[in-house]
Amino acid sequence: MQLIGQYHHLKIARITPSGAFLTSDEGDILLPGKFIPEGAKIGTELEVFVYLDSEDRPVATVQRPFAVVGEFALLKVKVTNAKVGSFLDWGLDKDLLLPFSEQLAPVKKGEQVLVRVYQDSSGRIAATARLDRFLKPADSSLSEGDAVDLFIYAYTDLGAKVVVNGRYVGMLFSSELYGKPKAGEQLRGYVKKIRDGGKIDITLRRGGAQEARSDRGLVLAALNSAVDGFLPLNDKSSPESISELLKLSKKSFKKAVGGLYREGLINMAEDGIRLKN
Repeated sequence: MQLIGQYHHLKIARITPSGAFLTSDEGDILLPGKFIPEGAKIGTELEVFVYLDSEDRPVATVQRPFAVVGEFALLKVKVTNAKVGSFLDWGLDKDLLLPFSEQLAPVKKGEQVLVRVYQDSSGRIAATARLDRFLKPADSSLSEGDAVDLFIYAYTDLGAKVVVNGRYVGMLFSSELYGKPKAGEQLRGYVKKIRDGGKIDITLRRGGAQEARSDRGLVLAALNSAVDGFLPLNDKSSPESISELLKLSKKSFKKAVGGLYREGLINMAEDGIRLKN
């Protein structure tokens, strides 16, 4: 059934004690009585989400799920059933099943997990944390420098795997990370490079001279605000310390400090950097 898992505008055909029946090209669909808006009558058009009930019958709701079929979302685990899997809160009265077979690792009640909403072979709506099969390399619609929406997917030895614009798989290398965002966190980034095979390198900052000037300005402003114009950071500082104070990657920090030093604006010390008098 093509209606399942999406929003549709459907008209009320008739109203019965159990609810309103909505007309569709694939037959009438029940909207339970508790969801009928006040003042609705035969002929009223409603925007509804269609899914399968516990008996695999199509049913409509005016509730809005956090994601429809084909979308990604960070959802909270409500409960785990030892036989089938974990159930997620996705904004509807009926919870969303994340089968054991679709989990990367066991999940716990209250935990948030990044999933894609999909239809299984029986037509039921379910969730999966195994995202790779739904993601693809870059195509002609994506160019270097494009601003993109990101989901942190998983961490590897190289950095963070990210979902790019809900369609592509990309890599945010460790040198581009500020701190360690949690898996499932949403970020705004930019396509740094598209390599052979459509592999996408992502950065969280715009490149070029404008970025370098911006980073130098950020370090300079922090020095001006600091006691005695001193920051306890240098090229031996940990990436976490730099990120905590300046929200810069270590690579960007070192580049900014090098620029300020060459401009004669700061002095280097063993324990940090200091503004010149």
